[in-house]
Amino acid sequence: MKLIFATHNAGKVKEMRAMLDGLDIEVLSADEAGITEDVVEGGKTFKENAIKKARFVVSKSEWAVADDSGICIDALGGEPGVYSARWAGENVSAETLIARTLERLSNAPEEKRQACFVSTLVLCAPDARGWVFEGEARGLISTEPRGTPRPKLPYDVIFIPDGYNRTFAQMSDEEKNSLSHRGLAFRKLREFLSSL
Repeated sequence: MKLIFATHNAGKVKEMRAMLDGLDIEVLSADEAGITEDVVEGGKTFKENAIKKARFVVSKSEWAVADDSGICIDALGGEPGVYSARWAGENVSAETLIARTLERLSNAPEEKRQACFVSTLVLCAPDARGWVFEGEARGLISTEPRGTPRPKLPYDVIFIPDGYNRTFAQMSDEEKNSLSHRGLAFRKLREFLSSL
């Protein structure tokens, strides 16, 4: 089975390949499948955006999966949410995103720095059937960046999952994937694909 991941984000593709390793599935990024266009997301929820991306890619290829993820910070009323990648402006650096987030939280005490990483995956079949898989990881936003950032996953350096004292960026790929929002959603997807 060939599965096109509707993303140009190398970090997400690497995570997906690791989480689906061992299945008889070839995972390709949109770029590797020759799909270079970007989908204008515009949805008000992660699910709306993921559906839009998956439908776009499946119309140009075979099976497709799309992910929309973000971080929702309690003290900021759930922001940045679906705007996580662009709430500091279009095409800004990871450092700028993190600086804006920490600036917005500068007066928030530790007990008000709770956050939730959310991931919604949508799998689309060539015959237009679709399935939704969701994952959440709760934790705290640190007061400063810690760890080595992964490509295009900027919030990893400031998100500390519940029950831990390290950020996602301070964890190995395997440890992060066992706890992360995307890891939880992909385990559900993996279980589903294994049953096909």
